[in-house]
Amino acid sequence: MVRLPCARIPMLAAAVLLLVSPTPGSSQVESRASDHPGYVGGPGSANYLQATRWAPYNIDALVYTTTVDPQWIPGGERFWYEWKTSAGTFYYIVDPVAGSRSQIFDNDRIAAELTRITRDPWDGQHLPIKDIRFIDSNTLRFDVTSSQDEEVEEVEGDTQEEEGGRRSRAKPKKKVHHFEYTVSTRALRELADYEGPDNHPGWASVSPDGNTVVFARNHNLFMMSAASYAQVLDARRGKSGAEADSADMKVEVEEIQLTTDGVENYGYAVGDRGDTDQEAAKKAGERKRAPIVWAKDSRRFAMVRADQREVDDLWVIHNTGNGRMELETYKYDMPGEENATQNEIVIYDLGSRTQVTVQDDPWEDQSMSVATDEVFRYDGSEEPRRSVWLSDGSDRMYFVRMSRDRHRIDLMVADAATGEVRAVVEERMNTYQETRPPRRLPNGDIVWWSERDGYAHLYLYGADGGLKRRLTEGPYSVQGIAGIDATAGLVYFVAAGREAGEDPYYQHLYRVGTNGAGLTLLTPGDFDHRVAMSESARFFVESFSRVNTVPASVLRDGQGRQIMELETADFSQLLAAGWRMPEPFTVKAADGVTDLYGVMYKPFDFDSTRVYPLVEYVYPGPQTESVSKFFNTNRYEVGLAQFGMIVITIGNRGGHPSRSKWYHNYGYGNLRDYGLADKKAAAEQLADRHDFIDIDRVGIYGHSGGGFMSTAAMLVYPDFFKVAVSSAGNHTNDVYNRWWSETHHGVKEVIKGDSVTFDYEIATNPQIAGNLKGHLLLTTGDEDNNVHPANTIRMAEALIKANKRFDFFLFPGQRHGFGNMSDYWFWLRAEYFVKHLLGDDRWEVDIAPLNLEREQSR
Repeated sequence: MVRLPCARIPMLAAAVLLLVSPTPGSSQVESRASDHPGYVGGPGSANYLQATRWAPYNIDALVYTTTVDPQWIPGGERFWYEWKTSAGTFYYIVDPVAGSRSQIFDNDRIAAELTRITRDPWDGQHLPIKDIRFIDSNTLRFDVTSSQDEEVEEVEGDTQEEEGGRRSRAKPKKKVHHFEYTVSTRALRELADYEGPDNHPGWASVSPDGNTVVFARNHNLFMMSAASYAQVLDARRGKSGAEADSADMKVEVEEIQLTTDGVENYGYAVGDRGDTDQEAAKKAGERKRAPIVWAKDSRRFAMVRADQREVDDLWVIHNTGNGRMELETYKYDMPGEENATQNEIVIYDLGSRTQVTVQDDPWEDQSMSVATDEVFRYDGSEEPRRSVWLSDGSDRMYFVRMSRDRHRIDLMVADAATGEVRAVVEERMNTYQETRPPRRLPNGDIVWWSERDGYAHLYLYGADGGLKRRLTEGPYSVQGIAGIDATAGLVYFVAAGREAGEDPYYQHLYRVGTNGAGLTLLTPGDFDHRVAMSESARFFVESFSRVNTVPASVLRDGQGRQIMELETADFSQLLAAGWRMPEPFTVKAADGVTDLYGVMYKPFDFDSTRVYPLVEYVYPGPQTESVSKFFNTNRYEVGLAQFGMIVITIGNRGGHPSRSKWYHNYGYGNLRDYGLADKKAAAEQLADRHDFIDIDRVGIYGHSGGGFMSTAAMLVYPDFFKVAVSSAGNHTNDVYNRWWSETHHGVKEVIKGDSVTFDYEIATNPQIAGNLKGHLLLTTGDEDNNVHPANTIRMAEALIKANKRFDFFLFPGQRHGFGNMSDYWFWLRAEYFVKHLLGDDRWEVDIAPLNLEREQSR
């Protein structure tokens, strides 16, 4: 390991100062480079050519399909899938029962037929087929977009008003050819009188029997009949997006009002965050979606109604565009605040046109959700998406209630006629708890997921709430239920951490009997496994890989027996271009006991005799860690490494729910600092292990939670972390959203007589701004309505008050993810590390690599 103390760095020569901006970071790096020939750093050291070649937006073209995504066909067990390789795109149909797999099309033959019919040239490697949908087990339809415009009759009003009073013709649309194809005979025919599939609007909640459609308007609930809804669908047919929405608004149908008590911020519609106040005013009277959950017999529906009248407003300003700036106002629960969103569940009886409110309010500021059953959805189905009750009838409705601190979670059942409730399952813990949807068996038994013994496991309860037995047990965590074969009495589930000698995050599929016997591993192999099961759970497609292996997919039956190999991803172009697989590694946490799992990304011209700076990409969790297990190009980490750095991702105690409850809840009560010691310990161990890592040049970056974590690292360990780039960080978690902050840090419920209050106190980054020693870049989007820009602005204010130099960048018109400026963001972030870790601060006003990717039209 090479250690280069700052105290030994000589002054730069004056001649060198003319070449490089006189920043402390660059001068230090240049001096070290002169002392150590293998040192990666100094003017001209960054490999811009290689970094440009492997910039995130250049990697996509080298990667084709990596996993089989089965599209199950109704009426059996067959499925089809699309597979893209360097030779083109191919379509396959698979019959698991027969054990057969065949191409749906002869690519060359159908290309010739499509060329003849559309008069546009195609070949077998470049098929224009879009929107495949099976209409029966042997017949499919698809679309082909022509190079020619649609032929439309000119009608009055077919022009648009332009600025200055001029009128222009509406922009023509390309003609779309609609085809039908018989799989068994390979017969193709163009559909002359084509009617497009149903295009259901987002506001419509259609009952399971299809007779009733419920929606919200002006804060209240309305309904329309199936006949009226058919008119809406006819108006939308063949259209999409805003055109379809505009068409259905022009249809006049009978609407029946169901409720009258809805008011602003205490209505029946799903919230509309994202619109400016002007946009919201224009949409005020439009139909909107209500969070309806239907009884399976369509007699009743239920929904959670949220009362936000007392919740304070938050705002962002839309600054970009050509007109006056516009305000976006929305309700936003912050941690520790007295006025929180209030939940209630209402049940509506369509027959009697009456509504009852569930009589359940034992905990102050509790949250509630209607328990829903699994609805299997077939590809291409014209059925609208809907949620249905867990119970089979409409007399009982299951729901989950949760205390504000998430220490108490109950599965409840309500009498749908009276609203009276009783508890079915109760969970209690001194920290927050996770939940997964319960599953109900045909006999009324309920499969329940719980972390009560320190690991996530499955338990079988009777309909009356009595525990019959636990189904799984041991030091591993069940991630969720993948399928149920009720006839055979089998539960299929995904779990992590059960197989010895493997990365504990690797997921496998298992099955267990509802009698608690016969636990069986169905997807063996030291890989991360992903599965997609058929509706019957008789068959499933398994895709498997590690971050450093080529993904492959196979077909298995419900016993776990492999029926056939399906595909292995085509990495030919990726490898030919010089791709090198990342390297998984394991280190100990700062406690010297807990294993941490990470991935290292090296520059593709890596030389083990040289010495590189280390950069950590971080996300603290606790809901996930930023460490890939299944193959992923991880374009941003790979791209950054190519400049001449070692980039790592590494977990930390408190970072992920897939391990023990202890591991997951490690940071409870210490949300700012809990993961930092492990990030530091990991870097130190890697530097001890590898001579090519320079422990005196460690950088760190992250987004959102990673934004606040990377800044915290610079302030808690200011002599260790030298450079940070922190984007959209929740630096002041006391003004971030209540759910995330109170859940993962904790909030204390205080009961005094009949009074219930909540105490919340959390350490924030601005409190220790005076500790900053290194280089820090803060960024945010000015329209971020998730992690409000105030988080970053308050961090900047604290640094200014502490008389600290730092860098600040605002992305105009951007939400939380920086949207269409992500490529610009890659270069801004990368060059900050290039300047301050590599000491190469070459600067031009143009970001030349980005300009190279754009077609120059003039």
